[in-house]
Amino acid sequence: MSIEDSELKIGGQTFKGAWIAVVLAIGSTIGGGVWTASSLYSRLEAVEAIQVPDIVPLEEKILLIEQELTANDVSKLQGKLAELGTNLVVIKDQQAGLLLIQKQVTDVEKSVTEMQTIVKKAELVVKDVEGFEGEIKVLKREIQDLWDGMDELYNPLK
Repeated sequence: MSIEDSELKIGGQTFKGAWIAVVLAIGSTIGGGVWTASSLYSRLEAVEAIQVPDIVPLEEKILLIEQELTANDVSKLQGKLAELGTNLVVIKDQQAGLLLIQKQVTDVEKSVTEMQTIVKKAELVVKDVEGFEGEIKVLKREIQDLWDGMDELYNPLK
């Protein structure tokens, strides 16, 4: 049986062959349109069911934030940050200078400690010399006494 030989009777009308294919195509298109419209309608109902929150508090918060930004002068923040960066560079340079000074102070402290040690040694040597000087005075006096005694022995009539 071919499509040309087929026949369909609907409501007193008789449809033959290709007309059946055309009616089925139109019917399926209408059915698809109805299904799509129904799906779209259910989506719209779902969107309408969503409750949009009140945005007035959000607008108030945004206004407060804008006021605070204006009050804090955020527009000049870039300049302040640049000034702060410059200050940090100056502080870093001064710190490097202070580190050099600290090294020099450490070297001077070492030199002072060495000098203090030398002074202590010199004081000990001076004490030893003073003791030696006393002994030399005694020896000089004894030698002088011996010379005087020898002069007396050499010339007793004087």
